Amino acid sequence: MKILVTGAAGFIGFHAAKALIARGHAVTGLDEVNAYYDPALKRARLAELGAFDFRQADIAAPGALSGSYDVILHLAAQAGVRHALKAPADYTRSNLVGHQNVLEFARHGGAGHLVYASSSSVYGNDTAAPFSEGARADKPVSYYGATKRANELMSYSYASLFGLAQTGLRFFTVYGPWGRPDMAYWLFTDAILRGRPIPVFGEGKLRRDFTYIDDIVDALVRIVETPHAGETHRLYNLGNHKPETVNDLIAIIERATGRAAKLDYQDGPPGDVIETYADITRAARDFGFAPRVPLAEGIPRFVDWFRRYHAL
Repeated sequence: MKILVTGAAGFIGFHAAKALIARGHAVTGLDEVNAYYDPALKRARLAELGAFDFRQADIAAPGALSGSYDVILHLAAQAGVRHALKAPADYTRSNLVGHQNVLEFARHGGAGHLVYASSSSVYGNDTAAPFSEGARADKPVSYYGATKRANELMSYSYASLFGLAQTGLRFFTVYGPWGRPDMAYWLFTDAILRGRPIPVFGEGKLRRDFTYIDDIVDALVRIVETPHAGETHRLYNLGNHKPETVNDLIAIIERATGRAAKLDYQDGPPGDVIETYADITRAARDFGFAPRVPLAEGIPRFVDWFRRYHAL
């Protein structure tokens, strides 16, 4: 298959592109390689992918997309809940303008099936756990979550108006090797290994459905390779279906590093949800999605990679 992966230098995009290349697909990667976090990490990911068709481009720029593909795996976005408090325009450009550009490209022959990234952030704090795809998602507490919910609505309209086959994926706190430096598990590991205190919000009682990258990639490959069927626009939760507290996360990192954390309890910034918890019934039914890697196993894998990457 010919597959376009946007955000190919990003965390999930890199792992997805690597898996699809290994399975013999003709993968084209596209990424802006911006400075939201260290571009050296993004370039290192691209180097791991070896020689493949990569194009550095901004999906929000006119003319960034070209060619024709069987599937577009659209993972490019401005990520992060807290950065939106400082730079909301980054999210408007990347997540709204960029998504609309991808929709137009796909609509006019760019691909027969568009698979795109949404987020558990669309649910906010008013959804009963576990979160199901059919629950209302009209009160996101972060601007990032609002843009991802807007992506879903934009995609639904394109499916209804133009028959564009689409699959939206609500990711739940994905973690693992080659991850994002703005995520708590990375920040905590770095601070613990370097003997610095770590800021802990909500007394460490916030709960997250931490989902290991390999489980996400297994699902992505299956969804990309399976011919689209059913509703023209579909939504799926992809989570571990087992929320754990930030205190649990810290304890697991302490065991994996062999060091004690120095905790600095603080009031959290606005935009954080209290809990994320994925109902994965729909993905299990349609794609056999069954997460296998628990947090107590995934975090030590990340810590091992982190030590090697930083020579610690």
